[in-house]
Amino acid sequence: MAFLGHDNEEAFRSVEGEGIWLRRPELKHYSEWANLRAVSRTFLTPWEPTWPVDDLTRESFRARLRRYSDDARDGRSFPFFILRNEDGVLVGGLTLSRVQRGVAQSGVLGYWIGAPYQRNGYMLSAVRALIRFAFDPLDLHRIEAACVPENTASRSLLLKAGFREEGLARSYLRINGMWRDHCLFGLVRSEP
Repeated sequence: MAFLGHDNEEAFRSVEGEGIWLRRPELKHYSEWANLRAVSRTFLTPWEPTWPVDDLTRESFRARLRRYSDDARDGRSFPFFILRNEDGVLVGGLTLSRVQRGVAQSGVLGYWIGAPYQRNGYMLSAVRALIRFAFDPLDLHRIEAACVPENTASRSLLLKAGFREEGLARSYLRINGMWRDHCLFGLVRSEP
């Protein structure tokens, strides 16, 4: 990961949050990840792109890890799994993607939480930890996020984390097989 430099590469391996750790996904996480995604399918389906038929296979997970590694090495994307401090259990994941340098200095936040762990504060803690990671050591200026308007939990999460709702993007992303409008949120480094 030449993009980050030695000190920042260590920061990408593990980021501490309140009650959680953000860890770079590894092959050793496969079984726990696949099980959590499987039991959470019904909960996640309304908010995510359609899952490929082979999405939960080990080979698909390996391909995902290769993409993650390539994107992180090039500084384009930084994926993390969220592990609960008390027992190391995987509770969800989040990614800072579409990282742009130059005049933009920005990235896009995406996240998911396993159904058994929703509404326990894990995702809010993880988002706050990722914000710190994005602003220092990545030195970004702005983080963006989006969610479908009826996802009230996601909207509330982003507002609690300090994001401001900035508008509506029509037919923004293809979610669960349909082009869906999304509420757009932004957080600028200079804001509290």
